[in-house]
Amino acid sequence: MSRALPSIGVVVLSMGNRPVDLTIAVDSALAQEGVELDVLVVGNGWEPTGLPDGARALALPENLGIPEGRNVGAAHVTGELVFFLDDDAVIPSTTALRTMAERFARRPKLGMAQALLTATDGSESPGRWVRRLRKGDPRRSSPIFSVTEGVTAVRRDAFEGAGGWAGAFFYAHEGIELAWRVWDQGFEVWHMGDVEMHHPATDPSRHAVSQRLNGRNRVWLARRNLPVVLRPLYLGTWTAVQVLRDRSDRAALRVWFTGFREGFAEDPGDVRVMSWRTVARMTAHGRPPIV
Repeated sequence: MSRALPSIGVVVLSMGNRPVDLTIAVDSALAQEGVELDVLVVGNGWEPTGLPDGARALALPENLGIPEGRNVGAAHVTGELVFFLDDDAVIPSTTALRTMAERFARRPKLGMAQALLTATDGSESPGRWVRRLRKGDPRRSSPIFSVTEGVTAVRRDAFEGAGGWAGAFFYAHEGIELAWRVWDQGFEVWHMGDVEMHHPATDPSRHAVSQRLNGRNRVWLARRNLPVVLRPLYLGTWTAVQVLRDRSDRAALRVWFTGFREGFAEDPGDVRVMSWRTVARMTAHGRPPIV
């Protein structure tokens, strides 16, 4: 009897503003070999049409934000693994998802993994795509404590155990929280440096809404996940980082601090304070949850 193929639900979230890129992204997912696929395009505030054969569509009547849109998609696909693909990303190899699935099968403690991202046009890839303090060789695999979200695979049980992406965040930092919560269940999160995917090397969003949400969600990360004694250390570190980054743009800093204050004034939602064992594991890997 032949062994069943690994099953993967692929969620592609899109606002419908990149139809050509979306088609390429979906085609690259459908081309994957050696896996059983369920590919779903989630229209965040629009109804996806004209999709490649083999892909399903789910329309959301309004833009729910990136993390909640992906949560809805995950609930509507089947698969032992859920793979989240940006609508402008490309999977260049037809065996990439099979390789990732085989790693999960061999390592029961692997809860989530991010592929190596390289620039679509061959230019230098942004350092932020390698989610570790010591970037080094991007093709070196290693444990990580944050993911870039758009080329990420996760065990369904680990995803559901973490409560999914932080839907309340709407945008920014949900990849940190999900990684922390996967680690807190006793799993590991890895950067797979030998599984490559492509993405345009765009600049991170700097408009006022993103700046405000960046500040607010940084506070919510601490309030939702960290032991009380670590919260001021974490927030102090990242406030210093933000001030250094935006020291020449006072308007941007004002917006960030507006969001920062909102993070204390508003209800952060789902609180799941990580265990001290998780803090110790993170620290042992060189990334204590204060940076």
